[in-house]
Amino acid sequence: MAKRYRNAGEITFDVFNYVVLGIIGIAAILPFLFVVAGSFATEAEITKRAVFLIPTTISLDAYRFIFSTDTIVRSIGVSLYVTVIGTAVNLFFTVTMAYPMAKRYLMGRNLILNLVIFTMLFGGGMIPTYLVIRELHLLDTLNALILPGAISAFNLIIVKNFFQELPAEMEEAARIDGCTELGLLWRIVLPLSKPVLATFTLFYAVGHWNNFFSALLYINDPSKWPLQVMLRQIVMLSQSAAGDLSSMDPNFVQPPEQSIKMAVIVVGTLPIMCVYPFLQKHFAKGVMLGSVKG
Repeated sequence: MAKRYRNAGEITFDVFNYVVLGIIGIAAILPFLFVVAGSFATEAEITKRAVFLIPTTISLDAYRFIFSTDTIVRSIGVSLYVTVIGTAVNLFFTVTMAYPMAKRYLMGRNLILNLVIFTMLFGGGMIPTYLVIRELHLLDTLNALILPGAISAFNLIIVKNFFQELPAEMEEAARIDGCTELGLLWRIVLPLSKPVLATFTLFYAVGHWNNFFSALLYINDPSKWPLQVMLRQIVMLSQSAAGDLSSMDPNFVQPPEQSIKMAVIVVGTLPIMCVYPFLQKHFAKGVMLGSVKG
């Protein structure tokens, strides 16, 4: 096959794309690199240099300070609990509702679908939702951060459409072999749905990890605050919430406020960044499938 040479217009277009995407990528990564660098910087360097990416003197004082108490560790534990359990609840209810909804012969399917779509367009609002949470005795419990959003209507419809596109012949063959509906879902449908499940696992997990507004509304006990609420307290209100200077060495000098804030931001961002590479392959494929079949 003869090699096709690209013309000048195509090369120029590619170069333009690389330049624009490179600028956007650099603009996205530079602020985070600055935050990481600032978390390791000394007070003198932060005072003298407005922007830098590599500190001349690396200091761990900010991290020693924020881990001087169990406040941050406890908040990370709360966030991990809400993220893991919340994502598991989300996936369970999304899959178990999307699977029957994908069956065209299901009685009342259109009515249920219309009710689901209705919730996408019209919500109860913050105050009615708060009253419901209060009447269910969920205030000041971590279940208040998990159960109200157990199913996302938009995600449900995407997963339902994905299940709907799976080959019907495969399911019929499994039924002929004696497979039950539950076995069909577990042994046939779910293994074929890894891309879309990985995608929505990441969506749900990131949503739970970054969610702080629900905790502000429903959680009054500081010991149950997730990391994002603690991060907000430290960044916007008081750095003293991050650590306890009295528990440190007498010669320890409290790090600058900016370094403490940056260290907390790094600690809050790092866990979810560690998860993404393991889901990236399925994530990209799942997003493309959802965009075509949704």
